[in-house]
Amino acid sequence: MRRLCGRAPSAVVKSCGGVFLFFIALSDETTGSLAADLPVGTYNQAISRGGSVTRDLETAVLGVEAPFGGLTLGEAGGRVRARNGGRAIELTVGFPCDGFVEELQARVREVTSAEEVAVRTEIAAHAVPPQVQRLEHVRNIIAVASAKGGVGKSTVAANLAVGLAMDGAATGILDADIYGPSVPRMLGLEGERPRSTDGKSFEPLRAHGLQASSIGFLVDTRSPVVWRGPMVTQALMQLLGQTRWKDLDYLIVDMPPGTGDIQLTLSQRVPLAGAVVVTTPQELAVADARKGIAMFRKVNVPVLGVVENMSAYVCPHCGHTEALFGEGGGARLAGEFDLPLLAQLPLSAGVRAATDDGRLVAPSEPDGGGDYRALSRAAAARLAGMSRGAKTAFPKIVVESD
Repeated sequence: MRRLCGRAPSAVVKSCGGVFLFFIALSDETTGSLAADLPVGTYNQAISRGGSVTRDLETAVLGVEAPFGGLTLGEAGGRVRARNGGRAIELTVGFPCDGFVEELQARVREVTSAEEVAVRTEIAAHAVPPQVQRLEHVRNIIAVASAKGGVGKSTVAANLAVGLAMDGAATGILDADIYGPSVPRMLGLEGERPRSTDGKSFEPLRAHGLQASSIGFLVDTRSPVVWRGPMVTQALMQLLGQTRWKDLDYLIVDMPPGTGDIQLTLSQRVPLAGAVVVTTPQELAVADARKGIAMFRKVNVPVLGVVENMSAYVCPHCGHTEALFGEGGGARLAGEFDLPLLAQLPLSAGVRAATDDGRLVAPSEPDGGGDYRALSRAAAARLAGMSRGAKTAFPKIVVESD
């Protein structure tokens, strides 16, 4: 099958909801760089052979609100192609959607007269600064950070990763918290050791549909890691680069808490496509999360949004909710930086039990861990809607004495 004209070389085409689509594209010699140089509507009209895409049809479909993320399909990077005079529509989205493809199809049918709506996923690698080397076999790296310990960042990171995997994305998770690795236990992999075939690299462990790597797989987690900052940074870079990741759409990095040397070095040397910042509603946590957002902005890493964890305690007996840590902290933080509030996650005994037992919430709850599934979908939609163009180089941050 010939490459669809205009697709980024790093893009990957997958089936979505079991739908496989096949195209005969115009040759590169004929179309040149239409995808890069022309508006979406003109591009669709140029490549559509079974019928032209009218402006009204394109506007209607791309104006449909995506189920998650607060974006329209157009804002989330969607593309439309029509056949048979608009009776058949092919929608391409830049986020995994196996879990809600029927909802997408229904929303498109509501605004068109299409008899057939096919959806495909094309997850592309987003831009990183030119001086940062891409990680082989990894398209997008998303950091999950808090700048403060104890807010449930690792729980959010693990469930974000498994939520993406449940929707059809090839996903991995890197536990970058050297001093307190918790991902092995959360994934039910405590005590496991990675395998090496060449003595120089090692295979990621697998659980819940994820590829996983952690310092907790290599050291005795019962003993403290007493390392200075440079040693930790070197260990993290080796862990990241020497893990043999297998063709990942997303790699979720569970960042260590804080905004010091380790976090700054990771932000500057790891090719991050975006970051998710976790806080609780409590003002003490919000104050530190504010610093985390500022750090990412200083190094030109886009923040996809804010997650408010432990928003309220849910009584397991009567369902009553109590805002133990206050209310509205995540929303205020998001509004201060003009960011979306991606999710408000409850504090519940079920989340604690699932995490301790290595089951995670997203795959183990009867409803699929709806709050966490919504978070993963919102984050993916936000990333898909970002520009894929070249980013500005990282600023050089130095400390000078007067």
